[in-house]
Amino acid sequence: MSVTIRDIAKIAGVSPSTVSRCLNDSTVISEKTKKRIKQIAEELGFEFNANARSLSTSKTGTVGIIYPENYTELDDNLYFNSLHNQLRDSLEREDLDLIAAFPVNKYTNKSNIQKLITCKKVDGLIIVHSKMDTKTFDLLNKSKIPYVFLHHFPEICKEEDVDVVYTDHFIGGYLATEHLINMGHKKIICVSTMGDEDEFKLRTEGYKKALLDYNIEYDDKLLFYGDHSYPSGYRIVYKNFEVFKGVSAVFAQTDLMAFGIMDALREKNIKVPNDMAIVGYNDIELCTCVKPNLTTIHQPREEIAHLTCERLIDLMNAKKPKKSKKIIIQPRLIIRDSCGANKI
Repeated sequence: MSVTIRDIAKIAGVSPSTVSRCLNDSTVISEKTKKRIKQIAEELGFEFNANARSLSTSKTGTVGIIYPENYTELDDNLYFNSLHNQLRDSLEREDLDLIAAFPVNKYTNKSNIQKLITCKKVDGLIIVHSKMDTKTFDLLNKSKIPYVFLHHFPEICKEEDVDVVYTDHFIGGYLATEHLINMGHKKIICVSTMGDEDEFKLRTEGYKKALLDYNIEYDDKLLFYGDHSYPSGYRIVYKNFEVFKGVSAVFAQTDLMAFGIMDALREKNIKVPNDMAIVGYNDIELCTCVKPNLTTIHQPREEIAHLTCERLIDLMNAKKPKKSKKIIIQPRLIIRDSCGANKI
């Protein structure tokens, strides 16, 4: 039999309305009484009904997280799954539930963001996808629901006053290239990805800037495009092997592409790191499972998740609108075995 508010009231010797006010943190009840009632409720295994609570407080105690459609692709899944675990940890510390969704329902083609807002299922949104249409963006702002963009900064929002937490991918690309240059490499292949995602464009710009700063001429014949994946890195080596034979280092803009490149080079009898140095990007868990362990750019997921949740909770608790914040997190170079050689 489930525990009711009346059961708690009977044990505590108070009215059901007093119990309800305590569980909803009413300011008219003393902290001592609220603490006692909540302890009794917890001991009895009482659970809030989110719908019932929202009727009286206009709060659901739930945050929505919108992930990109490519979440299911292996490289993105490895990164975002780790990020999700960090977000979950931060939210649950604040006793908040979470709903994970994609931008659009693939069967109805309707906006999941619109559904979460109009059905009043969440108190705030963390948005982790890079595409945002005008209709959805206008709805977000008209609804007054707090939201924070995470990892991506949608083009439509570039000129707008919005909250966003993201990694400085330009610096990430720069750090990767600079490390290879400092190891003595002059000819460095860069493997980016196809499409219009800003994070990869910025990594490429960082690569070019590092070359410029160290007086190394940029050669567009050393820039290749994959699709995030292991197979694309593998194929690029086989299709352009003559180019690879003429260089001593590679900066791959995802770790999985770096793994594919490493395996293809091994099959071509080019040893990493003795003959070729490799740097990846993201620092997924598999970087220490491959041999040699992959040097890579680490995106500080724990810090990103913590700052995002902290900012959203701050917005959710605000009594009046707050000035937006753009929080840029600095990535770090993680040096492992794949750059141990210095072929000049």
